[in-house]
Amino acid sequence: MAEKVAEKTLYDYQEKDLNKIFEYLEEESDDFNLLYQLPTGGGKTVVFSEIIRRYIEQTNKKVVILTHRIELCKQTSKMLNGFGVRNKIINSKVKELPDQDEYQCFVAMVETLNNRLSDDKLEVSNVGLVIIDEAHYNSFTKLFKYFEKSFILGVTATPLSSNIKLPMKDNYKELIVGESIPSLINKGFLARANTFSYDVGLTSLQVGINGDYTVKSSEDLYTNFSMQEKLMQAYEERCKGKKTLIFNNGINTSWYVYQTFKDAGYEVKHLDNTHSKKERKEILRWFREKPDAILTSVSILTTGFDEPSVENIILNRATKSLTLYYQMIGRGSRKIPNKDEFNVIDLGNNAARFGLWDAPVDWHLIFKNPDYFLENIVSDEDIEREFKYRMPEEVRELFKNTENIDFDIKEEYESAVNNGEKSKMVLEKSIDQHAQMCAENSEDVFDARILARELKDDIRDRVKRYSRCIINNTKNYRDWLFEDYNRKLRSRINEMFQE
Repeated sequence: MAEKVAEKTLYDYQEKDLNKIFEYLEEESDDFNLLYQLPTGGGKTVVFSEIIRRYIEQTNKKVVILTHRIELCKQTSKMLNGFGVRNKIINSKVKELPDQDEYQCFVAMVETLNNRLSDDKLEVSNVGLVIIDEAHYNSFTKLFKYFEKSFILGVTATPLSSNIKLPMKDNYKELIVGESIPSLINKGFLARANTFSYDVGLTSLQVGINGDYTVKSSEDLYTNFSMQEKLMQAYEERCKGKKTLIFNNGINTSWYVYQTFKDAGYEVKHLDNTHSKKERKEILRWFREKPDAILTSVSILTTGFDEPSVENIILNRATKSLTLYYQMIGRGSRKIPNKDEFNVIDLGNNAARFGLWDAPVDWHLIFKNPDYFLENIVSDEDIEREFKYRMPEEVRELFKNTENIDFDIKEEYESAVNNGEKSKMVLEKSIDQHAQMCAENSEDVFDARILARELKDDIRDRVKRYSRCIINNTKNYRDWLFEDYNRKLRSRINEMFQE
């Protein structure tokens, strides 16, 4: 029996969810599978620790908790101890359980427990309840056969399977949705996110068999100079002087980021899964203690890591995983005194793909119709179609004599079509405007032609928009248009100065 301790107080919303879960425990069959959703920072471990305490007290049956990371095992065991639940961790050192009658609760790593049970090395008897933490990972389902007569409670912040071929609705009969992120923010339990998105062209990225962008294609994009420059610009605009955690897709990218910040004179450290436990501990201690620390990492810190003093989360990557999106941002959402908000710097069009982190989400719809949800995620092409080119300030300064530098390709195209004009007239007008801009801000034809080179990004944007209008958006055609545009622009500048 669990030793008696002073009862921990749950928040109202946690108590409400706990009561709902107990209704299922009491009313449904012993082999029922239930899923419970609560956002990162909502206190899932607190809720299921109290469930375990009450369950053991009421039934005197045993409980098994499954996790996929050793850090989560230790954190869960510590939390259970705080609730007075005597528990034992089944890790790689535990080969047998001669002392199993001394415990009512076991915390186990999935792979370890699976190996022990499949080898018949270990048996846990009288298990009434199995709790699966981070239940969206599919590695857990292989253990279900060992607990066919137990009530299974899956717990996750995102009830969407990490494997699209194994939807969660096939393994769980019902979903209980807990308090939402907007509600937890309004009630003062989570910090408010300020999201700043920087447009990034992602069409060079490739999607792998797991449904997310490949590390190789991500590293090719995010290690290039312009992306490193964009990252540094975003950091200096929004994050400078505050504790910053950077997520990358690939160890190589993270080392690039480390070097970029180091070369710029910032104190920065890199962390990935090849570091030893001792190195990891030292790096995380440094990160905790240094107020303006910059830590660049791969996905190692998405679960089992809690550093509430983080004020900036930089997504220096794109992901198609809704779970990963919420996990990364969730690392900054913990509230502490003097921290009511945090910044999210999005360098992967993730907010455009999934919506803002603190926007309402219909988890029941996602749970019941995962295919529909996944098929309707906004594509990179559609996201990039909405990009608005903004001329950098230093370039704008070169054209300070020109009052209006804007030119709406789509509007001009629609006007040309309505007036029965040829579509190429749109580009002719655009070239005229660019030539005028160069002439107005130059003393002679040579200056103007040099100045025209500064318009290359604006020209690429206009060419891209035009090619979409005429539904001829191949890369070869766009490249040809770009070269043709520049050739005509030089000619038009020459004509202007001759006139």
